[in-house]
Amino acid sequence: MKRNVLIIGAGGVAHVAAHKCAQNNILLGDIHIASRTVAKCEAIIASIKDKGNKHGPGRLQAHALDALDIEATKTLIRETGSQIVINVGSPFLNMSVMTACIETGAAYLDTAIHEDPDKVCEPPPWYGNHEWKRREACKKAGVTAVLGVGFDPGVVNAYGRFALDTYFDQVNSIDIIDINAGSHGRYFATNFDPEINFREFTSTVWSWEQNRWKASKMFEHRQQWEMPVVGNHTTYLTGHDELHSMSKNLGVPNIRFWMGFGDHYINVFNVLNSLGLLSEKPIRTAEGDEIVPLKVVKAVLPDPASLAPGYTGKTCIGDLVKGTKNGMPQEVLIYNICDHEESYEEVGSQAISYTAGVPVVAAAMLIADGTWDVGHMVNVEELDPAPFIELMNRMGLVTRVRDEKGDRVLEPQKELLMLTAEEESDSTVAFDYFSHDQAVLAKNPPSRQQNMMTTRQRLSG
Repeated sequence: MKRNVLIIGAGGVAHVAAHKCAQNNILLGDIHIASRTVAKCEAIIASIKDKGNKHGPGRLQAHALDALDIEATKTLIRETGSQIVINVGSPFLNMSVMTACIETGAAYLDTAIHEDPDKVCEPPPWYGNHEWKRREACKKAGVTAVLGVGFDPGVVNAYGRFALDTYFDQVNSIDIIDINAGSHGRYFATNFDPEINFREFTSTVWSWEQNRWKASKMFEHRQQWEMPVVGNHTTYLTGHDELHSMSKNLGVPNIRFWMGFGDHYINVFNVLNSLGLLSEKPIRTAEGDEIVPLKVVKAVLPDPASLAPGYTGKTCIGDLVKGTKNGMPQEVLIYNICDHEESYEEVGSQAISYTAGVPVVAAAMLIADGTWDVGHMVNVEELDPAPFIELMNRMGLVTRVRDEKGDRVLEPQKELLMLTAEEESDSTVAFDYFSHDQAVLAKNPPSRQQNMMTTRQRLSG
């Protein structure tokens, strides 16, 4: 049993993570938030109190910290008694924070792959350049380190693992599809840190095809998808964190990541990129000042957290998995729909941050109760996805599955039981069950508040 959480970072995802930790602090204990700008941490705490999202006794405290300073991070971990560290600051911090965790024995979680400030879109497998080099050190120290446990990467990794283990004898492809069908009303903005957002797209796009890495250019390949709730959207083949671990751990020959972009975003991106304004390399002005163009662009764009109050619409993110079952073709979509306005009402955030912030707290809770406290380094697809999906369902991030039986809430244990029943009897029983399940949910769908109350009752009971 691990208790007390240190959240490093004070951006949009940290905001959600702090709210969710506070909602579940009966299990998690004291909640500490640390960033270079302590005022941002204090603002998150004020938001938690304003929303009434702290549901148990314990400390809720802000701290000033430069997380690149390993010794300072170690000191804060020890002083706060934190046994779980949630790193939702910049990906530039990953290796420093992980080192502090290894040397103090605290469990480590992050939501994105490490980035070297001087390198963009590193060659695959990217994890092998950084985090995986500390795998043996984690094991020797008995430290649990769960890498990339936001939504993508993170939840989509779990979806791939669950599909592979549950619905297929053989999987030929996993297409991860990320659609934001919302509108923030600004001329141009990014939904998370602009610097990190743009760095994903300014170099080589790596995808996993026919069991090998394939290099493409950004916006070179496009695909139309008809997705639940949000409808038809154009997406582009994009490199992304989860491909670098799923390609190694799942044994699937084709794994691709597709992200939706509007024409306006692409036009602005191309202009900025063509002018050299998305470069991470420093340049010198006529006045002799050294600047990094990408950091200037970041400075003039809206803070992603500021988009939340006026954001409308929904996101749809999921895995479209294709393969065979009993010699027959099989196609399954496992996905989530998240509403920007509902996210803001609950925690004061937009859905992009919500979908990244909820999973990392769910993972922290599974470490806290021992379910995922494995004592070594793992990517999400190396862990049992069932308790993760079940817990997120109760925390407000509901997973659904669409296949030949229809479209329904994915409840892992029920799915496994019904698959067993199918093998032991005829398929009509299973189909009737799912039809009944859908009818009940359609009449009385669980609200986020009901889901949260159920979680709190379970943890306090």
